Amino acid sequence: MNINRISALFGIRYPIIQAGMVWCSGWKLAAAVSNAGGLGLIGAGSMHPDTLREHIQKCKAATRKPFGVNIPLMYPQIEEIMQIVLGEKVPVVFTSAGNPKTWTATLKAEGIKVAHVVSSSRFAVKSAEAGVDAIVAEGFEAGGHNGREETTTFTLIPQVRDAVDLPLIAAGGIASGQAMAAAFALGAEGVQVGTRFALTEESSASNAFKQRCISLNEGDTILSLKKVSPTRLIKNEFYQQVQQLEDRGATSEELRELLGRGRSKRGIFEGDLSEGELEIGQIASHIKEIIPAKQVIEEMIGQYNQTVHRLSQSAIEEQLAN
Repeated sequence: MNINRISALFGIRYPIIQAGMVWCSGWKLAAAVSNAGGLGLIGAGSMHPDTLREHIQKCKAATRKPFGVNIPLMYPQIEEIMQIVLGEKVPVVFTSAGNPKTWTATLKAEGIKVAHVVSSSRFAVKSAEAGVDAIVAEGFEAGGHNGREETTTFTLIPQVRDAVDLPLIAAGGIASGQAMAAAFALGAEGVQVGTRFALTEESSASNAFKQRCISLNEGDTILSLKKVSPTRLIKNEFYQQVQQLEDRGATSEELRELLGRGRSKRGIFEGDLSEGELEIGQIASHIKEIIPAKQVIEEMIGQYNQTVHRLSQSAIEEQLAN
């Protein structure tokens, strides 16, 4: 695979970014992905400031390759989190869930590369105006928190590509080299992969959660909690409670009361498969084994190269036939 704008921007071998997922993306996963040639991200969304500092320092000790931190901009202790990132001289920051204008200039002034996650071409334009270095266009298939537009990845990518000229990363439903090749055909230059890396040996998610995810069938996840923050959930007992409330027209306050505090930690990190909030992407139903992060990258690159070669051969054969 040749160097492109994404791999050049972040100084990585392969344009594969591991998403910064709550309760999954600690320093072990980030370091493993970076050491394998991708870009590992520590997920700050489920970390207290001191915990984030510890993970950054451990990641520095575990890899000499570039890595980054994913930061939801609506994080309640955002000032403290940003000061830690600046003080630790983290080379890359991916921001999400908020206005990129708030912190992009500050981060870039310190030499940090900034990418922002969007769910529409309108927000991609606003991100470009804010001065980000790259855009992550994330479709409806993704796990965790989704855009309210419910636009699928392969509908979103070409529209964002038409709207902005920045380096573009596709996200949502991508867990194979074939999907990576398809995203590139639509104008992406890199992929952000969440679910496939959440279900690796180095992921900090509980084994119970991982095993539940690799047993899923098509249709076993659904976008829910739309009045609060659209989240893709596995259909378990907690989801059924959410559904009952939503069916009777519950307010956002009632839904937040049901969520309480620590519901996703309870499900993903502690492994409560009944009452926990189990966030995962649609593509989980296609994943059937827990493997090392390095193997994920090797398989994706192999599949990508095979797919590109096969399509190239098909084009050549068609020309010869004519």
